[in-house]
Amino acid sequence: GVGTTTPCRDCDTRYNRIMKALWFFSFASPSSIQRLSVGLTSRRFSTSMSASKAMVVDPFCFRQFAEHEASKSYGGTVFTTSVSEFEEIVNARFDEANLKDGYAPFCKHIFLANDFTDAKVNVLPLTKENEHLVRTEYQARNEKELPVLQRYMPIDLVGGPDKLPVAKYLDLILYSRDQIKKENESMGKPAGDETAPWGIVSIKTQDVDYELPMNPITVMRNSLGKDEGGSGVPLDREAYMESVNYWKDNVVVS
Repeated sequence: GVGTTTPCRDCDTRYNRIMKALWFFSFASPSSIQRLSVGLTSRRFSTSMSASKAMVVDPFCFRQFAEHEASKSYGGTVFTTSVSEFEEIVNARFDEANLKDGYAPFCKHIFLANDFTDAKVNVLPLTKENEHLVRTEYQARNEKELPVLQRYMPIDLVGGPDKLPVAKYLDLILYSRDQIKKENESMGKPAGDETAPWGIVSIKTQDVDYELPMNPITVMRNSLGKDEGGSGVPLDREAYMESVNYWKDNVVVS
Protein backbone atom coordinates (compact mmCIF):
# COMPACT_ATOMS: atom_id res chain seq x y z
CA GLY A 1 0.00 0.00 0.00
CA VAL A 2 0.95 3.69 0.00
CA GLY A 3 3.81 4.48 2.33
CA THR A 4 5.08 0.89 2.62
CA THR A 5 8.72 0.15 1.87
CA THR A 6 9.67 -2.80 -0.38
CA PRO A 7 13.18 -4.24 0.20
CA CYS A 8 15.50 -3.81 -2.83
CA ARG A 9 17.13 -7.22 -3.23
CA ASP A 10 19.23 -6.06 -6.18
CA CYS A 11 20.48 -3.14 -4.09
CA ASP A 12 21.45 -5.51 -1.28
CA THR A 13 23.27 -7.77 -3.75
CA ARG A 14 25.21 -4.89 -5.29
CA TYR A 15 26.06 -3.56 -1.80
CA ASN A 16 27.39 -6.97 -0.70
CA ARG A 17 29.53 -7.27 -3.84
CA ILE A 18 30.98 -3.82 -3.39
CA MET A 19 31.81 -4.51 0.29
CA LYS A 20 33.49 -7.82 -0.61
CA ALA A 21 35.57 -6.09 -3.29
CA LEU A 22 36.60 -3.35 -0.87
CA TRP A 23 37.58 -5.95 1.74
CA PHE A 24 39.62 -7.92 -0.81
CA PHE A 25 41.64 -4.97 -2.06
CA SER A 26 42.11 -3.67 1.51
CA PHE A 27 43.39 -6.86 3.08
CA ALA A 28 44.53 -9.22 0.30
CA SER A 29 48.24 -9.69 -0.28
CA PRO A 30 49.85 -8.04 -3.32
CA SER A 31 50.47 -11.48 -4.86
CA SER A 32 46.76 -12.40 -4.61
CA ILE A 33 45.77 -9.17 -6.32
CA GLN A 34 48.36 -9.81 -9.04
CA ARG A 35 47.05 -13.34 -9.63
CA LEU A 36 43.49 -12.03 -9.94
CA SER A 37 44.61 -9.39 -12.44
CA VAL A 38 46.55 -11.91 -14.52
CA GLY A 39 43.60 -14.30 -14.54
CA LEU A 40 41.15 -11.67 -15.71
CA THR A 41 43.56 -10.49 -18.39
CA SER A 42 44.13 -14.05 -19.62
CA ARG A 43 40.40 -14.70 -19.89
CA ARG A 44 39.84 -11.48 -21.79
CA PHE A 45 42.76 -12.31 -24.11
CA SER A 46 41.51 -15.85 -24.71
CA THR A 47 38.00 -14.65 -25.52
CA SER A 48 39.37 -11.99 -27.83
CA MET A 49 41.60 -14.47 -29.67
CA SER A 50 38.71 -16.94 -30.15
CA ALA A 51 36.40 -14.23 -31.42
CA SER A 52 39.03 -12.92 -33.86
CA LYS A 53 39.50 -16.23 -35.71
CA ALA A 54 38.08 -16.26 -39.23
CA MET A 55 38.57 -20.03 -39.56
CA VAL A 56 38.69 -22.98 -37.20
CA VAL A 57 39.28 -26.65 -37.92
CA ASP A 58 35.87 -28.32 -37.84
CA PRO A 59 35.63 -31.58 -35.83
CA PHE A 60 34.89 -33.36 -39.12
CA CYS A 61 38.45 -32.47 -40.15
CA PHE A 62 40.10 -33.65 -36.91
CA ARG A 63 40.83 -36.96 -38.67
CA GLN A 64 43.50 -35.08 -40.65
CA PHE A 65 45.54 -34.29 -37.54
CA ALA A 66 47.74 -36.88 -35.87
CA GLU A 67 46.83 -35.66 -32.37
CA HIS A 68 43.31 -37.05 -32.85
CA GLU A 69 42.47 -40.74 -32.61
CA ALA A 70 40.41 -40.67 -35.83
CA SER A 71 43.60 -40.02 -37.84
CA LYS A 72 44.78 -43.60 -37.22
CA SER A 73 42.08 -45.00 -39.50
CA TYR A 74 42.10 -42.15 -42.03
CA GLY A 75 43.62 -42.90 -45.42
CA GLY A 76 44.14 -39.31 -46.58
CA THR A 77 46.61 -36.58 -45.63
CA VAL A 78 47.38 -36.42 -41.89
CA PHE A 79 49.23 -33.43 -40.44
CA THR A 80 51.69 -33.71 -37.56
CA THR A 81 51.11 -30.02 -36.80
CA SER A 82 48.66 -29.52 -33.92
CA VAL A 83 45.20 -28.13 -34.64
CA SER A 84 45.87 -25.02 -32.54
CA GLU A 85 49.17 -24.27 -34.29
CA PHE A 86 47.60 -24.88 -37.71
CA GLU A 87 44.73 -22.49 -36.90
CA GLU A 88 47.14 -19.83 -35.69
CA ILE A 89 49.19 -19.93 -38.91
CA VAL A 90 46.29 -20.05 -41.37
CA ASN A 91 44.37 -17.28 -39.60
CA ALA A 92 47.46 -15.05 -39.71
CA ARG A 93 47.44 -15.52 -43.50
CA PHE A 94 43.68 -15.19 -43.98
CA ASP A 95 42.49 -12.52 -46.38
CA GLU A 96 38.80 -12.49 -47.23
CA ALA A 97 39.64 -11.14 -50.69
CA ASN A 98 41.41 -14.46 -51.43
CA LEU A 99 38.34 -16.64 -50.85
CA LYS A 100 37.36 -18.59 -53.96
CA ASP A 101 33.87 -19.90 -54.67
CA GLY A 102 33.23 -23.59 -54.10
CA TYR A 103 30.54 -25.93 -55.38
CA ALA A 104 27.79 -24.16 -53.40
CA PRO A 105 27.25 -20.66 -51.91
CA PHE A 106 28.19 -21.89 -48.43
CA CYS A 107 31.48 -23.42 -49.62
CA LYS A 108 34.70 -21.48 -50.22
CA HIS A 109 38.35 -22.32 -50.86
CA ILE A 110 41.48 -20.55 -49.77
CA PHE A 111 44.87 -21.58 -51.13
CA LEU A 112 48.00 -21.19 -49.00
CA ALA A 113 51.65 -21.88 -49.75
CA ASN A 114 52.65 -25.03 -47.91
CA ASP A 115 55.81 -23.76 -46.25
CA PHE A 116 54.82 -24.76 -42.72
CA THR A 117 54.00 -28.49 -42.96
CA ASP A 118 55.71 -31.56 -44.40
CA ALA A 119 52.48 -32.88 -45.94
CA LYS A 120 52.90 -34.76 -49.19
CA VAL A 121 50.72 -34.73 -52.30
CA ASN A 122 48.30 -37.67 -52.29
CA VAL A 123 47.27 -37.83 -55.95
CA LEU A 124 49.29 -39.49 -58.72
CA PRO A 125 48.76 -39.77 -62.47
CA LEU A 126 47.35 -43.15 -63.45
CA THR A 127 49.71 -44.93 -65.84
CA LYS A 128 50.20 -48.35 -67.41
CA GLU A 129 53.05 -48.88 -64.98
CA ASN A 130 51.00 -48.32 -61.81
CA GLU A 131 47.38 -49.13 -62.72
CA HIS A 132 47.80 -52.66 -61.33
CA LEU A 133 48.24 -51.10 -57.88
CA VAL A 134 44.73 -49.62 -57.80
CA ARG A 135 42.33 -50.97 -55.17
CA THR A 136 38.65 -50.32 -54.44
CA GLU A 137 36.80 -50.26 -51.14
CA TYR A 138 33.44 -49.17 -49.76
CA GLN A 139 34.12 -46.29 -47.39
CA ALA A 140 32.17 -43.87 -45.19
CA ARG A 141 33.80 -40.76 -43.71
CA ASN A 142 31.90 -41.24 -40.43
CA GLU A 143 29.32 -43.57 -38.89
CA LYS A 144 26.41 -41.43 -40.11
CA GLU A 145 27.25 -41.57 -43.82
CA LEU A 146 26.34 -44.15 -46.43
CA PRO A 147 29.45 -46.06 -47.58
CA VAL A 148 30.36 -45.44 -51.22
CA LEU A 149 32.81 -47.18 -53.53
CA GLN A 150 36.24 -45.47 -53.55
CA ARG A 151 39.22 -46.04 -55.84
CA TYR A 152 42.71 -45.58 -54.40
CA MET A 153 46.32 -46.73 -54.50
CA PRO A 154 47.77 -48.02 -51.19
CA ILE A 155 50.71 -45.87 -50.18
CA ASP A 156 52.86 -48.84 -49.23
CA LEU A 157 52.56 -50.23 -52.78
CA VAL A 158 54.01 -47.04 -54.28
CA GLY A 159 57.02 -47.19 -51.95
CA GLY A 160 55.77 -45.30 -48.90
CA PRO A 161 55.44 -41.57 -48.13
CA ASP A 162 59.09 -40.90 -49.00
CA LYS A 163 58.28 -41.53 -52.66
CA LEU A 164 55.78 -38.66 -52.71
CA PRO A 165 56.84 -34.99 -53.00
CA VAL A 166 55.94 -32.37 -50.40
CA ALA A 167 52.89 -30.43 -51.57
CA LYS A 168 53.46 -26.86 -52.76
CA TYR A 169 50.00 -25.69 -51.72
CA LEU A 170 47.19 -26.45 -49.31
CA ASP A 171 43.58 -26.10 -50.42
CA LEU A 172 41.52 -25.29 -47.33
CA ILE A 173 37.90 -26.18 -48.00
CA LEU A 174 35.61 -24.01 -45.90
CA TYR A 175 31.94 -24.31 -44.95
CA SER A 176 29.95 -21.42 -43.53
CA ARG A 177 29.01 -21.60 -39.85
CA ASP A 178 25.31 -21.72 -40.79
CA GLN A 179 25.80 -24.72 -43.10
CA ILE A 180 27.82 -26.61 -40.49
CA LYS A 181 25.04 -26.05 -37.95
CA LYS A 182 22.42 -27.30 -40.41
CA GLU A 183 24.35 -30.46 -41.24
CA ASN A 184 25.13 -31.19 -37.59
CA GLU A 185 21.47 -30.76 -36.69
CA SER A 186 20.29 -33.07 -39.47
CA MET A 187 22.71 -35.78 -38.32
CA GLY A 188 21.86 -35.44 -34.63
CA LYS A 189 25.14 -33.83 -33.62
CA PRO A 190 25.34 -31.02 -31.03
CA ALA A 191 25.43 -27.54 -32.54
CA GLY A 192 28.29 -26.40 -30.28
CA ASP A 193 29.12 -22.82 -29.37
CA GLU A 194 31.75 -22.06 -32.03
CA THR A 195 31.30 -18.62 -33.60
CA ALA A 196 34.10 -18.41 -36.20
CA PRO A 197 32.41 -17.67 -39.54
CA TRP A 198 34.24 -20.45 -41.41
CA GLY A 199 34.92 -24.06 -40.54
CA ILE A 200 37.76 -25.95 -42.26
CA VAL A 201 36.08 -29.22 -43.25
CA SER A 202 38.87 -30.64 -45.41
CA ILE A 203 42.47 -29.88 -46.40
CA LYS A 204 43.83 -30.99 -49.76
CA THR A 205 47.54 -31.15 -50.55
CA GLN A 206 48.45 -30.26 -54.13
CA ASP A 207 50.95 -28.59 -56.44
CA VAL A 208 48.63 -25.92 -57.90
CA ASP A 209 46.93 -22.92 -56.30
CA TYR A 210 43.48 -23.54 -57.74
CA GLU A 211 40.71 -26.02 -57.09
CA LEU A 212 41.12 -29.50 -58.49
CA PRO A 213 37.91 -31.31 -59.48
CA MET A 214 36.12 -33.08 -56.67
CA ASN A 215 36.09 -36.87 -56.86
CA PRO A 216 32.98 -37.99 -58.81
CA ILE A 217 31.71 -40.14 -55.96
CA THR A 218 32.05 -37.17 -53.59
CA VAL A 219 29.97 -35.07 -56.01
CA MET A 220 27.29 -37.76 -55.91
CA ARG A 221 27.44 -38.05 -52.13
CA ASN A 222 27.09 -34.29 -51.70
CA SER A 223 23.89 -34.43 -53.75
CA LEU A 224 22.34 -36.73 -51.15
CA GLY A 225 20.25 -35.28 -48.37
CA LYS A 226 21.93 -34.04 -45.20
CA ASP A 227 20.57 -37.08 -43.32
CA GLU A 228 22.86 -39.34 -45.39
CA GLY A 229 25.98 -37.22 -45.02
CA GLY A 230 25.46 -35.02 -48.08
CA SER A 231 24.94 -31.29 -48.26
CA GLY A 232 21.69 -31.43 -50.20
CA VAL A 233 23.10 -29.57 -53.23
CA PRO A 234 21.71 -30.89 -56.55
CA LEU A 235 24.23 -32.58 -58.83
CA ASP A 236 25.66 -30.27 -61.49
CA ARG A 237 26.18 -32.38 -64.64
CA GLU A 238 28.86 -30.11 -66.11
CA ALA A 239 30.87 -30.12 -62.87
CA TYR A 240 30.42 -33.89 -62.61
CA MET A 241 31.77 -34.49 -66.12
CA GLU A 242 34.74 -32.20 -65.41
CA SER A 243 35.42 -34.34 -62.35
CA VAL A 244 35.24 -37.55 -64.40
CA ASN A 245 37.65 -36.17 -67.00
CA TYR A 246 40.23 -35.43 -64.31
CA TRP A 247 39.88 -38.53 -62.16
CA LYS A 248 39.90 -41.05 -65.01
CA ASP A 249 43.59 -40.16 -65.36
CA ASN A 250 44.48 -39.66 -61.69
CA VAL A 251 44.17 -41.64 -58.49
CA VAL A 252 44.30 -40.94 -54.76
CA VAL A 253 47.19 -42.44 -52.79
CA SER A 254 46.29 -43.44 -49.24
